[in-house]
Amino acid sequence: MREPPAGLTERGLLSALRAGWGVNSGEIEFLPVGAGSHHWSVAQRWFVKVDDLGFAPEGREAELDRIRRSLLTAVSLRDDSGLDFVLAPIPDETGAVIRRLSPRYALSLYPLLEGVSGPFAPHPPADRREIAELLARLHTANPLPGSDPYTIAPRLDLGVPGRKKIDMALSELDRPWNAGPYSAEARTLLAARADDVRQWLTDCDRLAADQPQHWVLTHGEPHPGNFLRTGDGRFLIDWNTVAIAPPERDLWMLTSRFADLVGEPPDGDDREVLRHYEELTGLTITDPALNLYPIRWALFDIAIFVDELRRGENLPDSLTYLRGYLHPTTP
Repeated sequence: MREPPAGLTERGLLSALRAGWGVNSGEIEFLPVGAGSHHWSVAQRWFVKVDDLGFAPEGREAELDRIRRSLLTAVSLRDDSGLDFVLAPIPDETGAVIRRLSPRYALSLYPLLEGVSGPFAPHPPADRREIAELLARLHTANPLPGSDPYTIAPRLDLGVPGRKKIDMALSELDRPWNAGPYSAEARTLLAARADDVRQWLTDCDRLAADQPQHWVLTHGEPHPGNFLRTGDGRFLIDWNTVAIAPPERDLWMLTSRFADLVGEPPDGDDREVLRHYEELTGLTITDPALNLYPIRWALFDIAIFVDELRRGENLPDSLTYLRGYLHPTTP
């Protein structure tokens, strides 16, 4: 996120860090990086992440619990399953991996590593074999006795996240949207592609019914932006989206499907990298299972952006992203 969230102060963040982790520093800098969360560095030593639990108060406790379980899973994968590439949060002095800052926001803390992450774009072909190997290690992780990340991690609901928001918006296309500066254009964009959006929802239902029976621990968003290259190796970051799901939930990002989603030409041999993964894991990866996730991803983003703009949020970036998704050739 490019701007700090309204209503949160750096003084409040530093106070929470002192109370939870014993971090005593007045040196804090907002970092306009990433998407979906807000970030700061503290004393050039710690990386602070603040998550938005949602606009609607009734959904915040469930979202906090989902993130808590996801981050506990990351800690277990690192500490109990020996996955040294997992960049997990630092528990606070009570052992909690996330702390409430306010009714809407929650805080987690990480080591600040010197490194470089990639863009929200396809992995270069030269990197895909190594990424497939890391995902194979994640998907076949064996926990130590007495600790099992599979008992902690949330289980993926294969339905479209935010589907109710899309259905509501589609049902209100027959009336003006005038709550904010971009509401009317959001309505125009959705109205022009309403039949397509309904078809994508139908496609998701069909593909979700054709998923494999073998589910694994997945990261959810293993694109280059969530890999950090450091002097100590490559780390997979941002574990808020971890869930038990079909392996294809991660693997589609190693295929041309992800290039299509972000509007780039395909590059590399999908089957070669998938065969390598299959050899490492003994699992069989199928096209119908892979095909669910780019459509599901696009619909989730559409749900978020339409809901924000319909409610009147002053978010020009959300309008830009919505235009991209509702372009005549998407998805």
